Amino acid sequence: KPLAAQFPNAFHDSDLGPIPEGWKQVGLGEVAHCFDSKRVPLSKRQREKRQGPYPYYGAASIMDYVDDYLFDGIYVLMGEDGSVITDAGNPVIQYAWGKFWVNNHAHVLQGKLGVSTEHLMLSLKETNLSPYVTGAVQPKLNQGNMNQIPFVLGGDECLSAFASYIAPPYEKYRANVKAGLTLSALRDTLLPKLLSGELRVKDAEKFVEAEV
Repeated sequence: KPLAAQFPNAFHDSDLGPIPEGWKQVGLGEVAHCFDSKRVPLSKRQREKRQGPYPYYGAASIMDYVDDYLFDGIYVLMGEDGSVITDAGNPVIQYAWGKFWVNNHAHVLQGKLGVSTEHLMLSLKETNLSPYVTGAVQPKLNQGNMNQIPFVLGGDECLSAFASYIAPPYEKYRANVKAGLTLSALRDTLLPKLLSGELRVKDAEKFVEAEV
C-alpha cells in the first residue's frame, strides 16, 4: 500500500491548524522516551584523563572522546541549556548512534508509540521552540516544557509506513559517516608513512582496499 494511501482524505481542526482526520495533537512527552537520568557530566580535566574512542556529546556537538559510553543505539539529542535554539527558532538537534556519552546539557530521546526516532527528529527540526524556552541570558528547555511541545500523531498504519520509508536513507547515512571516519583514520595513519617513504603508494592502496 503506497505511503500516500495511508493519509486520510479529510481534515479536522487542532491548535496547530487543520490536521488529517483521525490524527491527534499530543505533547512530545507522549511520543518520546526521555533518558536524561542516564546522563553524566565530565569536567574537562576528567575527560583529559579518560581519552578514548567514544564520542562525548554536549548541547550542540561532540566535545571530546572518552574511554567509556552511557548509550548504545539510535537517539535524538536536543539542547537543554546554552545552545538550545537556532536563530530561526528551531531546536538544536543532534542525531547520535552507536556507543557514546552525553553530558547534562542535551536531552536524550527516542521515539515511541510507533513514532520512529528519525520521525521524531524530523518533526522537532520543524518545530518553533520559542514558546517553550526560558531564560534570557542562558536559554533553557526544561523537561516539563519539552514534554508540552506539540506533536501530530498519525494512525498506526501511517506511522509504520513512514518509518519504513525513511529507514533506508538513514541506514545509508550512518554507513556513509562510518566509512568517512574509517577513511579519515586511514589517511592520518598512512600519510606520514607515505611522506617518509616508509610505505609505497601501491602498498597503501592495498591496505585501504582491505580495510574498506
